[in-house]
Amino acid sequence: MKILIINTFDTGGAANACIRLHKGLLNQGIDSKLLLLHKSKNVDCSYSFERKQLVENIYIKYLKKLKVKIAQKYNIKFLKEKIRPEKIFLRERSQNLELFSFPYSIHDITQSRLYEEADLVNLHWVAGFLDFESFFTMNSKPVIWTLHDMNPFSGGEHYVETSDGMDNDGFPVLRVVSETEKLYSTNNLNLKTSSLSKFNNLTIVSPSRWLKQEAEKSQLFKNRKVSLIPYGMDVDLFKIRDKRFSRELFNIPSDKKVVLFVADHIENSRKGYVYLKQTLELLNRDDVILCSIGKGKPELNCDIEQIHLGHISDERIISTIYSSADVFVIPSLMDNLPNTVLESLLCGTPVIGFPVGGIVDMVEDGKNGLLTSDVNVQSLKLTLENFLNQQVSWSRNDIRQQAILKYDQSIQAKKYIELYASVINKPIQN
Repeated sequence: MKILIINTFDTGGAANACIRLHKGLLNQGIDSKLLLLHKSKNVDCSYSFERKQLVENIYIKYLKKLKVKIAQKYNIKFLKEKIRPEKIFLRERSQNLELFSFPYSIHDITQSRLYEEADLVNLHWVAGFLDFESFFTMNSKPVIWTLHDMNPFSGGEHYVETSDGMDNDGFPVLRVVSETEKLYSTNNLNLKTSSLSKFNNLTIVSPSRWLKQEAEKSQLFKNRKVSLIPYGMDVDLFKIRDKRFSRELFNIPSDKKVVLFVADHIENSRKGYVYLKQTLELLNRDDVILCSIGKGKPELNCDIEQIHLGHISDERIISTIYSSADVFVIPSLMDNLPNTVLESLLCGTPVIGFPVGGIVDMVEDGKNGLLTSDVNVQSLKLTLENFLNQQVSWSRNDIRQQAILKYDQSIQAKKYIELYASVINKPIQN
């Protein structure tokens, strides 16, 4: 069987999960190809989407830029570029919120040579790449859509967030959705519904029980089959490494308890760093050090030492950092099945998190980590304090072995192969 996996990027959490599936399929001997709109890595059997651009389009773009320059220089109003309402909406939308994207694109995936060769299309995170209306009109192949967030079935939000910021008492602030966003969401959802109304050969895959439930009750996917297949990881890459060596490598003190925080962007409000920040400031213990990975630098207004390692893409280095930590804290307010939790568990490092989304699928309270009783600073403080006071401890080897049984890359790949075969009615080749 020939599988075409489609994703917008090859960087970021969803992209990493997508690439891991692709590699898992290749390891099982499946003819898998990965089609990307923005390609930056040398992943085996991955290809950049060939965007067809007519010569005259180059001149049109040049003339538009020239027109704008002339308008700005001489203040000619009618020549000035008009800003699309969508851009104004996105610019004015709260920066604390996750991405909002629209269901249309200038790209036609069905024109790709890789599409023509495929037996089945496996969509992943395709915002800005997939044009809903044209794709589901032109496409004639069975489609599996792997969810990485809520955008495929929402009106535009990638996470339909219920909070926007944190109050002075450490609780989430209830979000107020603007009338403009409600209007765009309704219009987008109507377009998606109309586009899918005549397309039946679509199967949804969710990595977490939470996202599966959200999809099943959504307007768009409530009558579609939604399968549950958790992410898979390279268990030989993410593994327990020598703790003393790991700390020496990053100049982390050996006599302190290391609390680790990891996010693509530290300031991403949904990832909840502000909850950890306030928790640590309330604890203010001299036996604790905060280690963090991600773009941006976390602020911490207390005497707790900080080591911020910035953005790191090398997964071997990342696994070494997990191995150096005593605990990984993930205070996400909403999340699917975070790669960071899987990475931590495979490295034998226990996890503390809020009881939200797919985190409850991975963290077994009292066995490989701790879940707070509620989503607020005081709950997180109490839980982290219990851990630091050594009221709980686990075997790193046990944590890793349990994670391998559920999240080995080969387990995920085999489940997808079975699903692919059932959809295209082809027997699995041994």
